[in-house]
Amino acid sequence: MKAAIYSKYGPPETVQLKDIKKPVPKNDEVLIKVYAATVNRTDCGFRSAEYFIVRFFSGLFKPKNQVLGNEFAGKIEAVGADVVNFKVGDSVFGYNDETFGAHAEFMSMPANKAIAIKPEDMLYDTAAAITAGAHYALCDLRAAKIKEGHKILINGATGGIGSAAVQLSRYYGATVTAVCATAHVEKVKTLGANIVIDYEKEDFVKLNEKFDIVFDAVGKSSFGKCKPILKKQGVYMSTELGYGSQNVFLALLTPFFGGKKVLFPLPTIDKKDLEFFKKLILSKQYQPLIDRCFTLNEIVEAHRYVETGQKIGNVIIKIASDKL
Repeated sequence: MKAAIYSKYGPPETVQLKDIKKPVPKNDEVLIKVYAATVNRTDCGFRSAEYFIVRFFSGLFKPKNQVLGNEFAGKIEAVGADVVNFKVGDSVFGYNDETFGAHAEFMSMPANKAIAIKPEDMLYDTAAAITAGAHYALCDLRAAKIKEGHKILINGATGGIGSAAVQLSRYYGATVTAVCATAHVEKVKTLGANIVIDYEKEDFVKLNEKFDIVFDAVGKSSFGKCKPILKKQGVYMSTELGYGSQNVFLALLTPFFGGKKVLFPLPTIDKKDLEFFKKLILSKQYQPLIDRCFTLNEIVEAHRYVETGQKIGNVIIKIASDKL
């Protein structure tokens, strides 16, 4: 089978398309024919190992799992002897940042992990983008105990995480102020934002307004800069470690002092989360935002594009013909 392989850490060019053996599912695993996957910030972060901490998960000197791709949609090709919750032919979507593997024609993973039946009328291309940004956003919003009546500011509202955070925040009944570039103001309004700030015209940290939550979904601000717009018990969250990994340390220290604090929850995902996302999709309260599609042969170009920081929502990798 064809797969995008990276045998060393480095720039997008370290990813090469090769023929490797098709995986054989273990007794508790399913084999998935991958129709579509995404390239996201997690893939690029593991590939580059820009943050050294990544190596403690992926391999100190070289990657131990050489096929990236953590979210996917496809069809069950085979099931292990102990699998009872899936059958051959099931259309599924899911997330796997433990062993990755979706940038290939086939992948295997345990059936009890984050994998679920695909929404019936959704194309594989779209289903592949359901999980990554949404689960990061959901973990942070749950940690912040978002609720009806809260006021939240989301910086980077057009990214995979930010666009999901806008929609999830509206689901929880919060009033959403979203920050994005001029070109995307109307798009962000369609996601459900109550107020949209154009960062090319206005600096959101200078707003004369206080928020319960400031969620920096692109990691370009800091707790220090955002403190003036937080309420007395306000919460700041970022998707990045921050300068000198400050957000990790601040998340450990600020809760002890009372008042404004930083949260930096570790993301988790399971089947219940996937079913929750599916429920929101079916009730038209959530839809993953898609930027553009690449083929598996264009995987290097996809990595390059994601690293520009200019993507809107999700970047899709089409691997097989997309039929419902």
